[in-house]
Amino acid sequence: MTITPAVDSEDSRTRSGLGRALSVINVIAERSPQTLGVSTIARELELPKAVAHRILKELVGDGFLSFDEETKQYRLGPGALAVGLAALRALNVPDIARRYMVRLVRATGETATLSMRQGWSRVYVDQVLSPHEVRMSVSLGTSHSLHSGSSSKAILAALPDTEVEDYLDNHRLEQVTAATITSVDRLRAEIAHIRQQGYAVSLGERQSGAGSVAAAVLYSTGQVFGSLSLCGPQDRFDARACAAHGALVAEAAGEISAEIGFRPVSRQAGTRDHTTTGSQPLVLRL
Repeated sequence: MTITPAVDSEDSRTRSGLGRALSVINVIAERSPQTLGVSTIARELELPKAVAHRILKELVGDGFLSFDEETKQYRLGPGALAVGLAALRALNVPDIARRYMVRLVRATGETATLSMRQGWSRVYVDQVLSPHEVRMSVSLGTSHSLHSGSSSKAILAALPDTEVEDYLDNHRLEQVTAATITSVDRLRAEIAHIRQQGYAVSLGERQSGAGSVAAAVLYSTGQVFGSLSLCGPQDRFDARACAAHGALVAEAAGEISAEIGFRPVSRQAGTRDHTTTGSQPLVLRL
């Protein structure tokens, strides 16, 4: 017969209570800016209404949630905001992305790069070089427009439609190489394809003889940090390699985005997933 010490049982109950409280916070965060009542919260978390009400009351008392006396609805409070802002200040995206870049290089043998959006351009901020003797490398700190190359197009495709149209209306699509997309209609179609596919492909669009695939990295708010890419000599980026590398990059970019707080909008909340539609992001996940 096995006897479980009382302290283990008490610890289990404590963690269970903490887990329930975190579940309540998370379900309200996932539906933000929509507010929720106690009945909805209890039903979605499969909690007794009395238990849900007790947890909500404690969270309101601690400032994590706010309660509207008139509507009887709950929303995130100043305590949750303070924790969220502290988490954002602690984030160092290049440090977080580095291990994913190393993983990509090991899996594909191609160079991995990380770009950060800066207004209507983007800048290379890190790279992990391919082990091949013949390989691609980029100049860190250099600025590039948002229409040429996979890293740029991945960022542009992840922006809300209003920002995409602003870019197309107010920026000349300069021809960087013979393969650069300079037609507004063609670039608009390319953006739609990137959103559907989940990653961007470039074959010599920014640098002649170079092939690359890239996917956007998103902050918790849904805003675009930048993009993650794999690049190499164009002759190593045939259709099969682009599909395989693109899937890996999209997965890694999604994992980085998740690690810095991004969560796709729940379809059950009646909204669309920004990562697949490119519509205005409506997320705040911390």
